[in-house]
Amino acid sequence: MMVAEMLVELGYRVAAEAGEISEAIRLVQSTEFDLAILDVNVNGKVISPVADLIKARNRPFIFATGYGSSGLPEEYRDRPALQKPFQIETLARMIDDTLKSAAV
Repeated sequence: MMVAEMLVELGYRVAAEAGEISEAIRLVQSTEFDLAILDVNVNGKVISPVADLIKARNRPFIFATGYGSSGLPEEYRDRPALQKPFQIETLARMIDDTLKSAAV
């Protein structure tokens, strides 16, 4: 199941989706959102520039990766990461934990 479909099933609204780093950068700058889920590798490019912008906006985000936490950009290894493939229940828990942490 695709992440967007999982989010809708969990009752969330998907504000935007991007398949390219440049598109994601534009969306981060122009879209209101409460939380972002970032695939670490988008078409062979590391997602760090997008994560940097989200961090600057002080918004929470979760990485999705098939490489575990060691696959995260070094400066973001303290961030939450979903190990792909993941189940909808795991996604729900990670979102809940991340939003609670951001509210503190």
